[in-house]
Amino acid sequence: MTVHFALEAGVATITLDRPERLNALSSEMKDMLLERLQFCARDEAVRVVVLRGTDKAFCSGADVTSMSEPTIPDGRQRLHAAHRIIKAIVHMEKPVIAAVAGVATGIGWSLALAADFILAAPTARFGQVFRKIGLAPDGGSVYLLTQYVGVLRAKELTMTARLVGGEEAFRLGLVTELVDGSALHQRADALARELADAAGLAMGMTKRLFLATGGSDLDRFLEFESHVQNQLIQTQDHAEGVRAFLGKRKPMFKGL
Repeated sequence: MTVHFALEAGVATITLDRPERLNALSSEMKDMLLERLQFCARDEAVRVVVLRGTDKAFCSGADVTSMSEPTIPDGRQRLHAAHRIIKAIVHMEKPVIAAVAGVATGIGWSLALAADFILAAPTARFGQVFRKIGLAPDGGSVYLLTQYVGVLRAKELTMTARLVGGEEAFRLGLVTELVDGSALHQRADALARELADAAGLAMGMTKRLFLATGGSDLDRFLEFESHVQNQLIQTQDHAEGVRAFLGKRKPMFKGL
């Protein structure tokens, strides 16, 4: 199996494991990854998702060996599969953490950019390498990169196809935390456990608020924000949060 799944104490860990191809995504791996993401989205036992690769690579993109003499229908099918994965991460109403060591190129970088937190080791190497195979970027990478660093820098990173190391990515604001490689997975697990203790509905609505900032003027955003907050204020988790705050204790959220 090339896409492993584990669930413990509300934290789901999805691991890409195809080291001989630097975790390049085959068609079968895309199907497996999407299936696991969809499971995480609907299963109430999952509160946080950690997406990681093996020690030497996060994901080197799509498997180019499967792209020889492609037809237009083949290309559409490949893109459809990639888009469904990116949407599954972005729209999942649960925090997603990408733990990146080694190569994260092409769709591999898009997977990380779609996450809510990106933890990276100094060994991380991010890159939009599509021009090297005569393609424009896909996997939402132009949109996602522009959201992070603006149009000018996103063009430079994409059109030069240069690799960006973990330290530079952190300086550019493309990485949440830079973590020593030996501690990367431990830090991702610790952050996941911290987030798993939060009120799940509130975390999900927070993600929706960030999504609503795109293409929305302030008045429309504030109206959407008021709907979200009016729903959350009636939840059991909010009541528990208030009780815990007044009682000066840690809240015990249940996602209700």
